[in-house]
Amino acid sequence: MSDRNPVPHVTMKDVAAAAGVGIGTVSRVFSNVGSVSPRTRASVEEAAKRLGYRPSALGRDLKRRSTNNIGLIVTDISNNFYGEFAQGVLAGAKELGWHVILCASGEDPATEREYIDLLVEQRVGGIIAFPTGENIDAWRDARRLGINVLFADREIEQLDFPSILVDNLTGARRLTEYLLALGHERIGYLGGPAHLTTGGMREQGFRIAHAEAGATIDEDLIVRTRFTRDTAYASAIRLLESRRPPTALFAANNILGEAALNAIRDHGLTVPGDISVVMFDDAPWARLVDPPVTTAAQPTWSMGQSALRLVLAMDEDTRSQTLPVEIMIRRSAAARNV
Repeated sequence: MSDRNPVPHVTMKDVAAAAGVGIGTVSRVFSNVGSVSPRTRASVEEAAKRLGYRPSALGRDLKRRSTNNIGLIVTDISNNFYGEFAQGVLAGAKELGWHVILCASGEDPATEREYIDLLVEQRVGGIIAFPTGENIDAWRDARRLGINVLFADREIEQLDFPSILVDNLTGARRLTEYLLALGHERIGYLGGPAHLTTGGMREQGFRIAHAEAGATIDEDLIVRTRFTRDTAYASAIRLLESRRPPTALFAANNILGEAALNAIRDHGLTVPGDISVVMFDDAPWARLVDPPVTTAAQPTWSMGQSALRLVLAMDEDTRSQTLPVEIMIRRSAAARNV
């Protein structure tokens, strides 16, 4: 029986931490892809030697080699939208003989950075991500190292990366037009952070519909919140308890819609008797609740499949794609009684 302790496995992440650099910098040092200053290179090599790190042959040839794995970074796997999108990616990957490494960032930039580093170290052939809007350098490093990166549902202004989106502006505009046509003049908007593509474009569609109809928006009825159930519920309560509450409510995704319906129920109100509700996202439960909810339906599963094919076939001429949404009229909105 040996009393020797096993030698711990040292990763690029360990070397990066010891040298005080990002994992992309370590990758550039050992793959000889991209520029690294002599001082930084020496610091990385010294840290690697001290820790006993031995780069693999694959790592030294990272630009030309990769595994047949695809990284997928979603935000919340419990959200039906991301689950259905992931199913589309998985179905496409299985058909083409690829495997998917699924990660969930929770909208946390630090967690997202850890997953980017992990996927780079795993030598994935591509990454499909719902980005937080942070970690610009890490995304650039991944791209520089030859990894195809496709953003889903969102864009980052500082990065000219292709993305796959739905027509957020048109979907939100049409839902709002529907409420305005029913006679609602005080429409509450429960939306996501404005810096995210979905948050900004859906709010823009909401505003355009009002402008085209010559209707006034009460800015007190515009509430932006995180896409989490607890904060969304608190934000919905805030709308319902406004000095002059809305007669209709637009929820900008299914988590916000779920929170809004819970808040309405807890206030003893009825839909659409007391307040009309529409929602962006056609989650399965939207058809099952009573009354069923009017929604803007996204082609989520197809979007995931398209994302997989797009990231695998990506080249310098790849352009972003925008998919249409469909308005599903149900019974959650009614004409405003004057």
